[in-house]
Amino acid sequence: MHTKQKSKYCYFCVNNIPFIDYKDWQRLEKFTSSYGKIVPKRRSGVCSKHQRQVATAIKRARYMALLPFVSK
Repeated sequence: MHTKQKSKYCYFCVNNIPFIDYKDWQRLEKFTSSYGKIVPKRRSGVCSKHQRQVATAIKRARYMALLPFVSK
């Protein structure tokens, strides 16, 4: 039997955040795993549009040394 799951809402749509900035590494850290990998959309609950922006922002933050490439 399948249990009814609570539907996830996009963090950026709900909080009305228009632009995902790579310099805001504290916010981007929420969307990385403990190993430093980008969390998939199904686990983070972010919509497709914002998931693409999050991935690009995390990659830019890694390049600028704001986030680590590998954590452990």
